[in-house]
Amino acid sequence: MSLKLPEGRTSRALLAAAPWLFFLALILLWELVCQVFSLPEYVLPAPIAIVEAFFNVEFSRWLTHLWATLRVALMGFAVSILVAIPIAIAMMRSELLTRTLYPLLVVIQSTPVVAVAPLIIVLMGSDDPSRVLITCLLTFFPLVVSTATGINETPGELVELSRSLDAPLRRETWQIRIPYAIPHIFSGLRVAITLAIIGAVVAEFVAAEEGLGYFIQFSTSFFRIPQAFAGLFFLAVVSLLLFKSVQWIQQWFFPWSLPRKSGH
Repeated sequence: MSLKLPEGRTSRALLAAAPWLFFLALILLWELVCQVFSLPEYVLPAPIAIVEAFFNVEFSRWLTHLWATLRVALMGFAVSILVAIPIAIAMMRSELLTRTLYPLLVVIQSTPVVAVAPLIIVLMGSDDPSRVLITCLLTFFPLVVSTATGINETPGELVELSRSLDAPLRRETWQIRIPYAIPHIFSGLRVAITLAIIGAVVAEFVAAEEGLGYFIQFSTSFFRIPQAFAGLFFLAVVSLLLFKSVQWIQQWFFPWSLPRKSGH
């Protein structure tokens, strides 16, 4: 037996409100548990204490830490795009290159970035280039895989038609294969943008003097747990907004690449 939602506007409103209602219920339950069991703040701070801690920090300080994290994350994300898509196209053109590079990419992705980050900091210093590289190590693999998957799923008949018309390989790639790969590319971009934030925070944990990751680590080391939770939630909101931004870009510029909604 399945639960059917009401038709029309009520159904759409319920679907839109469901995540927010669920999140609100979790917050209320969290507050209730903290109040009923009188949990100390150093174990689990109540949501009200976290909100108070957030507003006790100067807004300019939040902006400074936000910009430090966002700058590294977006630079690493951009570099990953510039590196990953050409690699995926090159792998599509050469089976030898695919067999050569793919195991290396898997090894890089399988290596814990937390273990590699201190070595990168020692070799390159603690400035932005090292933190951007750490971010790239997390973000470029999903982009390579998703782009290569989309390119290889181009209908064979279109490729054969292009070749029968003596279209150059460049046109086949950019006018046939890449458009078919757009949905896969944006799937990779949505994963990569959240990983970019994680990479920036990992780099800040290792060596940084500003950034949301540094702020959380600093607050925890001084047992300012509500303040650390405030930084964590702020970081989660930033990640969510970046994720939604990628979705909005796809909706605005590539609406034809979105899956069609069922009429049922």
